Amino acid sequence: MVRVLAGVSVAGAAHAVLNAQLLRTPPADPPATAARVRVVVPARDEAHQLPGCLDALAAQTGVAHLDVVVVDDGSADGTAEVAAAHGARVLTAAPPRPGWLGKPNACAQGAAGAEDVDVLVFVDADVRLAPHAVAAAVALLQAHDLDLVSPWPRQLAVTPAERLVQPLQQWLWATTLPLRLAERPGRPSMAAANGQFLAVRRAGYERAGGHGSVRGEVLEDIALLRAVKRAGGRGVVADGSALATTRMYDGWAELSAGYEKSLWSALGGSPAGSLAAGAALAAVWVLPPLAGGRAGLVGYAAGVAGRAVAAARTGGRVWPDSLAHPLGVLVLDGLVVRSVLGHHRGTLHWRGRTLTG
Repeated sequence: MVRVLAGVSVAGAAHAVLNAQLLRTPPADPPATAARVRVVVPARDEAHQLPGCLDALAAQTGVAHLDVVVVDDGSADGTAEVAAAHGARVLTAAPPRPGWLGKPNACAQGAAGAEDVDVLVFVDADVRLAPHAVAAAVALLQAHDLDLVSPWPRQLAVTPAERLVQPLQQWLWATTLPLRLAERPGRPSMAAANGQFLAVRRAGYERAGGHGSVRGEVLEDIALLRAVKRAGGRGVVADGSALATTRMYDGWAELSAGYEKSLWSALGGSPAGSLAAGAALAAVWVLPPLAGGRAGLVGYAAGVAGRAVAAARTGGRVWPDSLAHPLGVLVLDGLVVRSVLGHHRGTLHWRGRTLTG
């Protein structure tokens, strides 16, 4: 059995190597675009993050028609005032209606009335874009005939907990998702996206039903990509390590709360599916190292190699973090269990709101 599990680990590492070659990469010097672009920044109590985010948006190059909208999502910290002071157009979001979660609600309101826009770009307040980022995202859409592209920002991980868990996001899709198949329409189950930085053609967005079609989804980014693909569109994750950086969570408390809110649905699309996926992850990438022996060592080495390849390709820290890969998977599985229990009990919350999606 250990030999079989180690073989799966080797196959995962080989797939990560293949995906490292296939991952769409934005141009370092994108051409100027005439596309009319609206950037939507959903913000709930983000006064401390908005200056850096908006200054980076103000410095964008190669986009002649750029409209920046900050959607103040019920903030109590002066978010709207900070956004206005930095030159953004501010929209005060109406409270989420029944069946809507906060972020899809804010994004939908920011995208409303965009009939004169060609491309919608969604950016989180904690993301810092490079000056060519928006133009490069538009270039990716046009060069590869995509309706949606999700350039994955370089994730800054500082504390031990962040360094253990954060890189697993990129490693998961690099190891398990066939990228070329995934970008084709009609394959909604094959999807990876990151709402921290996401660009979508307005026509494809509206054809998919916009954020209204994912109103109750905790992982609205992946759900939106799936909706675009179900509507006949094409979309895929891309390398955004040279376009954007973000520190998603600051330490264990923020990280655990952030993952617990969504892991119940993230891995398998349901609580049961996520538990099954978590068990499979442990079987392939934790059990062989624990079992030891030659097969166990091969399984461990393959897991480390796959993690290192994914990190190197997406701008992450490779060494020595990759050596702790089995421990990272084990911590992730613990968070999956906590997330499923929280969902079952109805105790999950985020930014002061109870999550019912």
